[in-house]
Amino acid sequence: MNDKRAMWTYYKGEWREGDVRILGAASQATWLGSLVFDGARLFEGVTPDLDRHCARANDSARALGLEPTLSTSDIETLAREGLKKFAPGTDVYIRPMYWAEEGDTSTVAPLASSTDFALCLEAIPMVEPKGFTITTTSFRRPYMEVMPVNAKAACLYPNNARMLREAKAKGFHNALVTDVLGNVAETATSNVFMVRGGEVFTPAANGTFLNGITRQRVINLLRNAGISVHETVLKIDDFRQADEIFSSGNMSKVVPIVGFDDRKLEYGPLTKRARALYWEWAHA
Repeated sequence: MNDKRAMWTYYKGEWREGDVRILGAASQATWLGSLVFDGARLFEGVTPDLDRHCARANDSARALGLEPTLSTSDIETLAREGLKKFAPGTDVYIRPMYWAEEGDTSTVAPLASSTDFALCLEAIPMVEPKGFTITTTSFRRPYMEVMPVNAKAACLYPNNARMLREAKAKGFHNALVTDVLGNVAETATSNVFMVRGGEVFTPAANGTFLNGITRQRVINLLRNAGISVHETVLKIDDFRQADEIFSSGNMSKVVPIVGFDDRKLEYGPLTKRARALYWEWAHA
């Protein structure tokens, strides 16, 4: 971590400056992975869909067998309170987290009543829409019977890290990922869209990846603008034939994908339109 990065953490009823230690060596989440989080953003003075991100943190906690200790509105109120500690114009990543301090009698399953909470606010600049490159990966998204894909759970991310390491070893920034059936799911870090023939296509939410809050927002904004958006089954070859590819996610919102393997892609008109629509809505 950059020690010069501004950070505030709400933990045990008070705000503390810096990178606060919240887990012990014997905390159940430390060695058995029962931790969930969510991420919202403050940028250019706006916090789009903050309430939905706070609600999803609680939903994720329940999905992992944890017991939320704050209401959605409580988390949102705390976030807005903490954001006032940053200088005007600062871009901030808003990360509520729940985890288990203890296991039940099995040790492996979390003890719901031991659920703890922290809210970390971290100054992280928004990414410029310069775009990134993707390649394929041998690793795949899991499904519900294998992993808790209905939660934004920390235990899912080591698999994403394998995808990223493989992609970077091949000379690319990120990976286009499929589910176990070979259908495109997302990138290793965000939801994905493609453009062909003036229409937008995105993988149908099939339970192998989070139906992202920013994804849903972008789909609605495009449709309200009269642009056709198809949520459907897509293969790798569909993306190879795309006119444009872009991603959506909380960290950087809407950014272009400018290369897929040896093919270069433009920051095209529909990608620019999607980003502009999101920015206009966020500031409305």
